Amino acid sequence: MHDSIGIPACFSFGERPTDDPAITRSGRSVFMSVYRTKIAGQCRLITITWCKNLLLHGLSVSVQGQDTDNQYCCKVELKPWYFWRKQGSKHFIVDGKAVNVVWDLKAAKFNGETEPRSDYYVAIACEEEVVLLLGDLKKDAYRKTGCRPALIEPALVSRKEHVFGKKKFSTRVKFHEKGTFHDISIECNNGLVNNSSFGENDQQMEIRIDGHLAIHVKHLQWKFRGNEHIYVNKTRVEVYWDVHNWLFSSGPRHALFIFKPNSSSTSPSSALTPSSPRSSSLASTLLSSQAADSTSGEEYNAGGSSRFCLILYAWKVE
Repeated sequence: MHDSIGIPACFSFGERPTDDPAITRSGRSVFMSVYRTKIAGQCRLITITWCKNLLLHGLSVSVQGQDTDNQYCCKVELKPWYFWRKQGSKHFIVDGKAVNVVWDLKAAKFNGETEPRSDYYVAIACEEEVVLLLGDLKKDAYRKTGCRPALIEPALVSRKEHVFGKKKFSTRVKFHEKGTFHDISIECNNGLVNNSSFGENDQQMEIRIDGHLAIHVKHLQWKFRGNEHIYVNKTRVEVYWDVHNWLFSSGPRHALFIFKPNSSSTSPSSALTPSSPRSSSLASTLLSSQAADSTSGEEYNAGGSSRFCLILYAWKVE
């Protein structure tokens, strides 16, 4: 069974970020996770997409075919009046192998977010193995599918999120799949600078990790693109930003942020240490290349590890 779904264009593998009308018109929050694992005889990318607006929660599952442009997909819409949709299963065929998607979201706690926090599972099974399992009800998932855990553990390649706000934008992320969640907040506002030619229109931006100030950018109208590195629990995280559209465009507009941990680097001293900013041109180039590489899976290596990347689109609304 091939259940097609119109995934937003900005979620297509290998594409650069685009202004997707379906997102900007509806103000829809979108959260996408890309995993790499072995399914139907070869390593493939599995994309889990959660979306949310005023009327429904949506879930879609996409499995990469042999041709990277070919996707096998299924979609679940959790409308309030369709209670049966909150628990069920679907299947489709990937290169001759049956892939089952089984979910239970009856008691899922979203806590106002796009992706559920607890009391749920989404399982993807193929050839009597659960190749990907999300949520905390793992025993229920194995019992329902009747399948064993896969021998190869999925690797999280990237996460991509669209969030909306006026001045402040927040999300939660694990920089490592087995790590703890970290709260990220980004705030842009006018700063008052005494004895400065910038005057009252000086724009400033603050990026906080778990409530701690990690990056403070003054004179944002001159530093609208850039990058710094910080340390979060001794892990070095490269942070890239491009807020040009926030400052110089009209209508619905987004800024782009990339958070990329490097597990091989550790801090010699503090847990949160900003570095000196590098050139804006380098950051601008990496914003494009990181977005393409992480979604295409090119950063996954043969050793079974993935260099994780969080891509955040922060849409400013008036």
